[in-house]
Amino acid sequence: MDHDDVLALFDRRLRRDARPDSGSTRIERDGAVLRQVGTAHDWNGVLWSDLDEAGADEVIAAQVRYFAGLGLEFEWKTYGHDRPADLGERLLAAGFIPEDEQSVMVADIRDLPTEVVLPEGVRLVPVTDAAGVDLMAEAAEQAFGKPNPAQRQRLLDQLAQGSETVTMTVAMAGDRPVSAARMELVPGTEFAGLWGGGTAPDWRGRGIYRALVAHRARLAAELGYRYLQVDASDQSRPILQRLGFARLSTTTPYVKGVS
Repeated sequence: MDHDDVLALFDRRLRRDARPDSGSTRIERDGAVLRQVGTAHDWNGVLWSDLDEAGADEVIAAQVRYFAGLGLEFEWKTYGHDRPADLGERLLAAGFIPEDEQSVMVADIRDLPTEVVLPEGVRLVPVTDAAGVDLMAEAAEQAFGKPNPAQRQRLLDQLAQGSETVTMTVAMAGDRPVSAARMELVPGTEFAGLWGGGTAPDWRGRGIYRALVAHRARLAAELGYRYLQVDASDQSRPILQRLGFARLSTTTPYVKGVS
């Protein structure tokens, strides 16, 4: 996998030519910025920008005014190779709050293991209704230590819209959800994105995360996708590297609350 070629493809397909991620969102181009806008329950933010040092602060201020006018919190999703090099510092100065930096990991699906190996007593269950979303939310709260009602609502909205581009899976140990993950397909591109995968602390280190990756890799391969992409935490990055993922860049979300 050629790093520069895949990074350029990633930027073009998933950022500059991004499509709405749900039926209630829209993509807007505003000069050197591409943003997604939806309801308060949707992901709202800047997906791509191509700024220079001279005009960056003015563009940032314009986006802040725009989302404030809509009464929406939004995220500026930055990448380590974005311009200008001090974009993050400029966002901080404009009142944004940074979240944890993650690694953008990509793998050619043909190079990934697709055999699902689970620890004894654990099974993977597809999520197809609101009860399944509740199990996913419970697993995520165990994994990350806090509830995420906005994410739960987005998943419920996707189910209600009958989206065929999202698959959701929960790992069950008996009646207890211990991990959950989803895959978001990007039609018309070579990419499928892996999200979630956090595992309850007492079940970590037993291969559940790897099994969820393999499960989704097999589904994506069957649907004809070429690459899997993950925004990986420091915890999941080593596992992904061992599976065959390479680090393309870094990404850091900067969040601006409603003023």
